[in-house]
Amino acid sequence: MSSTVQPGKEGVASFRTKLFTAMMIIVATLTALGLYFAQRKIMADAGRDLQQNFQAELSSLHDVEELRQAALAEHCRLLAAKPRIHAALEDNALDLLYPSAKDELRDLMEGEEPSQTGPSLHAKFYRFLDGAGAVLSPPNPRDVGPLGPEAEMQLILKKLPETQQIGYIRENADDADEIVDEVVAVPIFSTETGDVISALVVGFEPFELIGKGAGAGRKSGIWLSGYLYLPALSKPAQAALGSEIAKAITNSTSEQNNFTVTLNGAPELLFYKRLNPSSLFPPAYEICVYPLADSMAQLHRLRWQIGGASVLLLLGGLVASRFVAARLAVPVEKLALDSEENREQRKRVETALASTSEKLKRSTRYSADASHQLKSPVTLLRAGLEGLLAREDFKREIYEELSALLHQTHRLNGVIDDLLLLSRMDAGHLQIESEPVNLSQIIEEWLDDLGALPDSPDVKIEKELPVDLYIAGEKRYTSLIVQNLLENARRYNRPDGLIRVTAHRERTEIVLAIGNTGRSIPCDEHEHIFERFHHRSTASDVSSHGLGLNLARNLARLHSGDLRLVRSEKDWTEFEARFPIAAQAPDGAGQTT
Repeated sequence: MSSTVQPGKEGVASFRTKLFTAMMIIVATLTALGLYFAQRKIMADAGRDLQQNFQAELSSLHDVEELRQAALAEHCRLLAAKPRIHAALEDNALDLLYPSAKDELRDLMEGEEPSQTGPSLHAKFYRFLDGAGAVLSPPNPRDVGPLGPEAEMQLILKKLPETQQIGYIRENADDADEIVDEVVAVPIFSTETGDVISALVVGFEPFELIGKGAGAGRKSGIWLSGYLYLPALSKPAQAALGSEIAKAITNSTSEQNNFTVTLNGAPELLFYKRLNPSSLFPPAYEICVYPLADSMAQLHRLRWQIGGASVLLLLGGLVASRFVAARLAVPVEKLALDSEENREQRKRVETALASTSEKLKRSTRYSADASHQLKSPVTLLRAGLEGLLAREDFKREIYEELSALLHQTHRLNGVIDDLLLLSRMDAGHLQIESEPVNLSQIIEEWLDDLGALPDSPDVKIEKELPVDLYIAGEKRYTSLIVQNLLENARRYNRPDGLIRVTAHRERTEIVLAIGNTGRSIPCDEHEHIFERFHHRSTASDVSSHGLGLNLARNLARLHSGDLRLVRSEKDWTEFEARFPIAAQAPDGAGQTT
């Protein structure tokens, strides 16, 4: 027993280890998934909130720009209607253009200073463009707002615009005090032809950049022609970040997007959106950089929280695994013991089965050998009796005794043949060669021979047989089945009794029923009548060796059919045999339907 218990204990220990490992893997997996999805959620929420802030700020900027453009459009309309300005442009009296415009644009140039609380119409400078889009140089730059040559070159357009245009230019690009100006170009139309004859370009300080860069760590600027203007950053930082923005804008088909950048070793989220879509001026983008320190701190805290919960879960899993393993150890160990006992029992049963099989084989060989050994003396005895019957010098009583003895040798020879056939079936050596067999013909032949059998009582025979009922089987064994059933119906009948033989087709089978009058079989013997060497317990003067029904049923089953007792009561006993229908009858024979 100790050898049986030891494998059970090893199995339980292995089960505990596997359970603990599985729980640890599950907890670690859940922890990793929790951290991953939590990080994604935090970053998505932060990006969504910052995106909303960025869009809100751009919306306010656009509102300011719309007010500026509406006011500037009204000023330009009024300016173009002035006779002196109109005459100066159409008569090419350019020396009178700027002096005439000085008084008209005085309120624009001398308006209130820009504020952070609302839009301002205070302009830093203004210039006129000629018919080719080039800048008309003012006689006195101080009166129209000072502007360097490089900045003035950025106002040149390839053609005059027919609608208002928004653009951005850089001033003092190589100096530490570099600034970016927002410019609005408004077309001026001829009152005679309606064509664009000039354009007024007015420069403002970008409203979005005023006072920005300190609130909540946000940094705001403008990206223009490959350069970034973001005063909150140093020049090297602006140059490096500008290169990243240039790559992102070049590789993107959208006019707005966002991506993560690293500034001063800290991650930040950068948004960009074009400020002047469909403009004749170079594209400019509003840039906003939002620090992710708060989001990262929240993520760091969440990681610690999930990590702490994971440690607790691991400890709980360890305790739970030990508890569950301990609870399951008892049935597992019992199962191991039962399995070992069942294995031993199965070995004993297999040994007993092998011994029984060997005994059965020996018994089968003995029956076959004994049957063969009996054949020769019975044959000699029958020949001797036939020789004595051929003599004519015996008394009548002697001839009767010899005839009775000869009849018994025939019966003994039948018993030997049945034993040989049963031995072959038990050994599995008997094979049925399936071929069409005329069952109707076999029954008719045996019915004709029935009256010639010795000790045949005077019985009436009724039959209902269709012609040419073909079954699938072997003729000699089918004949043996019919012979046994008819001989039993004759042997156990009463004088002046009845034998009824019927056959019919039922789906894929031929059903043969043979019934006879006579003493019925007791109910308690119904399940034993097909056993070998079984004899009825009731008194009977009929001799039988008890092999016929067993042999007939085994042969019927070898034909893929069966033989059974239908009923035995009230002076009537009936057996039923079933055979498979032949797939194809011989040529010239028809199946009865």
